[in-house]
Parts: sequence; C-alpha cells; structure tokens
Amino acid sequence: MASIKNKTKKFVIIGKARKCTSIWSKGTGLMLRKKPDYGLVFTFRKEQRNAITMFMVFFPIDLLFLDKNKRVVEIKKGLKPFRDYYPKAKSMYVIELPVGVMGKTGVGDKISF
Repeated sequence: MASIKNKTKKFVIIGKARKCTSIWSKGTGLMLRKKPDYGLVFTFRKEQRNAITMFMVFFPIDLLFLDKNKRVVEIKKGLKPFRDYYPKAKSMYVIELPVGVMGKTGVGDKISF
C-alpha cells in the first residue's frame, strides 16, 4: 500500500491507498466493505469521463478526479451511498477517499501516489 500526497500543498492526504487497475478491482471498488481507513486509486488508459456508482457501498465518500499529469480537475465531496456521479471533467485517475480526509486539496493541485 502506498500513500496519497498533495504535492502542491505538501501534506499527506491519506497514509494507505490501494491501486485498482483490473476490471474486477475497478468494478467492485468499495462494494460490500466496511468504512475504510484507506483510499482507492483507479487508473484508466486515457482521459475520459469516468462515472462512479455507489451500488452496494453503504457509506459516503469523497472523490478526486485527476488528469494524466495527476492534477486535480474535479472534486466531489460526500457522495452518498447508492448514488451515481457523472463528472464534468475528463480524468485518467479517480481517487476514492473516506469523507473529510482530503483537507484543503483543491482543483489544480498536483497529487502523488
């Protein structure tokens, strides 16, 4: 497990993160899990509008959408269980986080993991 850091503002967003690169890991994400103390990083082959579904996820999460340079292009806070979210921006990476851990991360910030 790696950590997720805000390189622009120089702080650790969360100390533990799992990468989701396979179809299976992307499809299941946080389904049927207890509220995590880690983040999930979804990696896609190209920048595209990556919709998120909260099917069978029983707690809210925060989302960071990153471009190919790992810059935040969109943020969604407090996505509720059993909802879908369709971002306006294209992204290559999507980070799912426990609610409230992203701190002062904003659009344009550079992220590392």
